[in-house]
Amino acid sequence: MTAIDAPTGPSRTPAPSGATGLSTPPEHLLRAAPAENFPVSPIVLPAAVRAHFNAVYAFSRFVDNIGDEAAGDRLALLDRLSEDLSVIWAGGEPELPVLRLVARTVHARDLPAEPFERLVEANRQDQRVTRYETFDDLVRYCTLSADPVGRMVLGVYGLATPDRVVLSDRVCTALQLAEHWQDVAEDLAAGRIYLPQEDLDTFGVTEDDLRARVASPAVRHLMAFEVSRARTVMDQGAPLISTVSGRLKLALAGFVGGGRAALDAIRRADYDVLGGPPKAPKPRMARFALVALAQSAAPGAPAAARTAAAVATTTSATGVAARRALEEGR
Repeated sequence: MTAIDAPTGPSRTPAPSGATGLSTPPEHLLRAAPAENFPVSPIVLPAAVRAHFNAVYAFSRFVDNIGDEAAGDRLALLDRLSEDLSVIWAGGEPELPVLRLVARTVHARDLPAEPFERLVEANRQDQRVTRYETFDDLVRYCTLSADPVGRMVLGVYGLATPDRVVLSDRVCTALQLAEHWQDVAEDLAAGRIYLPQEDLDTFGVTEDDLRARVASPAVRHLMAFEVSRARTVMDQGAPLISTVSGRLKLALAGFVGGGRAALDAIRRADYDVLGGPPKAPKPRMARFALVALAQSAAPGAPAAARTAAAVATTTSATGVAARRALEEGR
């Protein structure tokens, strides 16, 4: 599972029939794009850029389909994908159809291998890990499953500076968290729980409680806590919008607004996500996007973005160690 399954609507789009094999053509994957929960290739972007966005989407969806739905040995399939992926940066021509499309974008925009490799590793982890003990553990998973997508987008634009990357990571992590909070029931049906085990214990929530048709008060309190935490992460990354201009600014405001609308939809559902993912109506998504855009144009927004990037960089590097030290000192 990756952040391509962004959380602005109903449950994530299942793979089209026949779209879970290594030989899947990219056109097959792109046919599913209009049904995704966010605009895969926003119309506000120039046609040439949209083509690169489509390549990023096709790759992300391709890896996700194999990791979530492919028949047979998924780890072996992911290994084969990874081998062919490495050919792109070795100067060769990959064999898999989706990767041939990706190669054109990689070479045109000089994209590094790491974000692509991270998405593959995220899906490997999904085969081995079904529970996360702490929130820090879950955030580390998001560095594989979510953050790479934002880095690819910035790379397509040639804007992957350190300050922008650290803010983008926060936005993408928040989007991934929002998706996890929306899809609690769906993920549990697939054998996975992304809610941190330490939080389940703190709020007195059991796995049986998550299997109920209606959320108990304890589950609602837990989800309110998780929504608040994801909103904070999104707010930390939202200054990214003020660091870009033109059509990309509009697209990023849409992503941030969509994530905030998804979290708000959970709130409006009184934090009951067990009957299915709460849906954010499109007018509400648009309103949140406009608010994000207006905030990015406020006086002092660029300076605030620099401060936010510095804080995010510091907390990314030291956050886990600091929390552990604090706990040990109690």
